[in-house]
Amino acid sequence: MTGRRRPLPSRPFGLLTGAVTAGALLLSGCGALPGGSGDSRERVTVMTWAPSGASGPDAVNMAGMTAMAKAYERWINARGGIDGHELRVLTCDEQDAWTGAGDCARKAVEEKAVAVVGSYSRHGRAYMAPLEVAGIPYIGGYGASEEEFRSYAAYPVTGGQSALLAGTAEQLAHDCDRISLVRPDTLSGDSQAWLLRTGLKEAGRPAPLDIPAAEGATSYDAEAEHALSGAGATGGCVTSVLGDRTETFFDSFRRLEPEGAAVRVASVLGSVGQPLIDRTGGRNSPFEGAYVTGWYPPPGDARWNPMRKVIREHAFGDNRIDPDDTGVQTTWIAYTALKSVIESMRESDITAAKLTRALGQGVRADTGGLTPPLRWRYEDMIGSRSYPRVVNTEVTFQVVRDGRLVAARKGFVDVTETMAEASATR
Repeated sequence: MTGRRRPLPSRPFGLLTGAVTAGALLLSGCGALPGGSGDSRERVTVMTWAPSGASGPDAVNMAGMTAMAKAYERWINARGGIDGHELRVLTCDEQDAWTGAGDCARKAVEEKAVAVVGSYSRHGRAYMAPLEVAGIPYIGGYGASEEEFRSYAAYPVTGGQSALLAGTAEQLAHDCDRISLVRPDTLSGDSQAWLLRTGLKEAGRPAPLDIPAAEGATSYDAEAEHALSGAGATGGCVTSVLGDRTETFFDSFRRLEPEGAAVRVASVLGSVGQPLIDRTGGRNSPFEGAYVTGWYPPPGDARWNPMRKVIREHAFGDNRIDPDDTGVQTTWIAYTALKSVIESMRESDITAAKLTRALGQGVRADTGGLTPPLRWRYEDMIGSRSYPRVVNTEVTFQVVRDGRLVAARKGFVDVTETMAEASATR
């Protein structure tokens, strides 16, 4: 060494200071999003899947759910993430197929997702086993498979279709002397009939006329005629739970219904919803005046306003997202619950194991009043053999009035007793 000092580069002092400061921030914050707590906040990866490109006469497509998940990702990261964690949302086309569901689950495992959130699949046995092996929780599915209410990896936000049928029994018991039920000629349809029968029996009403029907039929004239004869011309009700074929049934029913007949019709969300009512004529649709049992408040309720604002500002006109669609609503609620859980954990690194532990230890998930507060401890579950993972047995009563779903009764209605009784006696 010569002892001579090297000349400093000719650079403005302020620029040098800014660079040093920025480097120090990066080193100390490890890239934490604005709004974080100052310590290292690792990115959180989750997955949402739903069929979006399925084809075939009985295929289901729910592309709005994955689109809603991506809009949520953009919105929450613009706000600084979840408790300072950047949210990375992976989506997967489940293709309404066994192989597609399994592929999506394996992708979630490969990408080290900490949860699968707000998703739809009818193929629970294909996707749940990989999640169970990897310890990845399945939070807030649509309720399209039994595994969502049985697997120890499942954390449902609703009571599924079983809760809706139990609620339908209570809703119809007040106004209907005789009830006809048109339902799928399947094991699932058998369960529907049993739940409705159990609920009506508890209310002191006679058993419904049970009418099994083919799921893929293009006309239900015979079933509609049978349902009309069972309900009678006045004081009777006809309810149908046929999924996307419910519209077909009620089209047949309204064509055969005698002029002046006073027969009330009813169904559940998932079979009837605001998009279907809009598509079939609004206030002139065959569902005008129908009772509908749902999991959530009706679409016009102010509690949906935060979701609608996110869609307006972060979906960029994506027409796959309909805020009145039950699938879109379920995805929003599931992500709202996830946010509530992660914020309560106060962890710098969120893993599937930590998230599962927090859920099992009773961390409370707030959904902004769209469901009751949710907890998944053992003591929060209804303890039913048929629905061991259900923690939310509350439903809403709605009615179609002037072409819009509105509340028929304020607040939530608890159907725990009917679900438990149906499970115990079946």
